[in-house]
Amino acid sequence: MAKETVQKHSEFEELVENPDALAERLSHTDDFVKKNKSILLGVFAAIAAIVVAGFLYYNHRTTQSQEAQDAMFQATYYFEADSLNKALNGDGQYKGFTAIADEYSGTDAGNLANFYAGVALLKTGKFAEAQQHLEEFESDDYLLQARAYSLIGDALLEQGKNKEAADQYMKAANHNANPQFSPQYIMKAGIAYEADNNYKAAAEAYDKIVKDYVTAAELNDAKKYKARAEALAGGAN
Repeated sequence: MAKETVQKHSEFEELVENPDALAERLSHTDDFVKKNKSILLGVFAAIAAIVVAGFLYYNHRTTQSQEAQDAMFQATYYFEADSLNKALNGDGQYKGFTAIADEYSGTDAGNLANFYAGVALLKTGKFAEAQQHLEEFESDDYLLQARAYSLIGDALLEQGKNKEAADQYMKAANHNANPQFSPQYIMKAGIAYEADNNYKAAAEAYDKIVKDYVTAAELNDAKKYKARAEALAGGAN
């Protein structure tokens, strides 16, 4: 290894100290460039195209994000004012949640628009559409994501899909389970299981509150509902 290093050092010194040697080395390099000119040009062009494409894509995404945020501001205003039609469909100047979610799907605003659209569609009785938008929503905020799961359960329950709704409520309850919200979701799951005539599963759901969430505001109701579900489950056997 040391011999190879010394040899390379000697070659470098020769190139620096001997102009003829340097000129010869450069001529070889020049010959290489001439022989491979088309290949090198193609490589450089490809690199340039990638850089330009990346720059244009970044600018496009930045512009899209800003446009989506501007539209979201107005749609959210309508949502809070309970003007749900304008919130969903826009006002002729600004887009509504459904268009924002569709046209800016890769942006944070587009993602959040799915949540708002789902809630607004639930309020207007369009349950299948609400379910679709809520299923498109994703969040790192575990409370908000759990809320979205619960709202999907609401949409399913309104469509008569009781078991699927109950399972969705339990998914919400178990998503980073916590004593503030999980008992609420479990109660909804129990009610949905009862609507599906699955009293055993309902009783088990209520029992989970009784055992795991002893300080929950839902505790007393859970005890009563558990006793009722167990009685109905016994009668069904």
